[in-house]
Amino acid sequence: MGCGRGRLGLELSRTLRVSRAAVRSWHPLQTGNPQRLVNAVTVQVDFSRSDYSAALALLSIQPKRLFLSVIENPGTTPDITAETPPRKSSLRSFLRWFLIGVALLWSIAVLILVVARWIDPPTTAVHMERRLQAWIHRKPYSERYEFVPLSQISRDFQHAVIAAEDMRFYQHHGFDWHAMQIAVGDDMEGGRIRGGSTLTRQLVKNLFFGTGRSILRKGAEFTLVPVAELALGKRRILELYLNVVEWGPGVYGAESACRSYYRTSALGIDREEAARLAAILPLPLKRRPDHMNRYSGLIQERMRQMGW
Repeated sequence: MGCGRGRLGLELSRTLRVSRAAVRSWHPLQTGNPQRLVNAVTVQVDFSRSDYSAALALLSIQPKRLFLSVIENPGTTPDITAETPPRKSSLRSFLRWFLIGVALLWSIAVLILVVARWIDPPTTAVHMERRLQAWIHRKPYSERYEFVPLSQISRDFQHAVIAAEDMRFYQHHGFDWHAMQIAVGDDMEGGRIRGGSTLTRQLVKNLFFGTGRSILRKGAEFTLVPVAELALGKRRILELYLNVVEWGPGVYGAESACRSYYRTSALGIDREEAARLAAILPLPLKRRPDHMNRYSGLIQERMRQMGW
């Protein structure tokens, strides 16, 4: 068998003929298909039936070896330069810098929340948004913003805002999942949509995102709410919210709202007036406290149910 394979190999080497003219005429830049080099090779093999499998094995490897030898031989054919794959470096670079920018902005927001535990914010995203809108529409704009400690805001005012905006404020950790389920259920049933937001979420929105709505804003808000709960605590969250929230055109904070609508301080406001001011918070630019008779009565009823 070994002698037969040797004779077969000798016979193959003698009968294997490569058209040198075909190889020289082939050029990878002209054809664009390296397989045509193999088609330029004519293989003639004589073998006997007994050595069929051995010949088949030689035939399966011989064109490949010939092809490699021709490519490696600079005298036979020019060097083949591999085609450069489609470049995605610019897209990858953009995505990398975009993610770096997002991470940087998120880190700055976290730092601001940590600092806000001790330092009162001089302005918010909502304040700047209103200034920009007034400038774009060339309308006069005056801002009333006075930050006061929580001890200078009456308990009735604090309780009225909690009863109106976030009844489970002291029970949840930034997200009121029960209220969110109710809001989704009302939406699916086609009824009036109830808000599932919390004071913590509204504070984050006021500080960083303004009044706009988008999926990206919601995503960023959801990542910052736990940070606010951890860094600030409930008392500081309530204090910040009552002082930065919008209560009318250019009116921000409990102290400014009380002086603008009732000519009194946030500490001296009574229970009914506090409920009326809390009633306008969902739509402060469209509602007026003296038109909130029904809703303010509902807020006072909630306050009684909560033991306030």
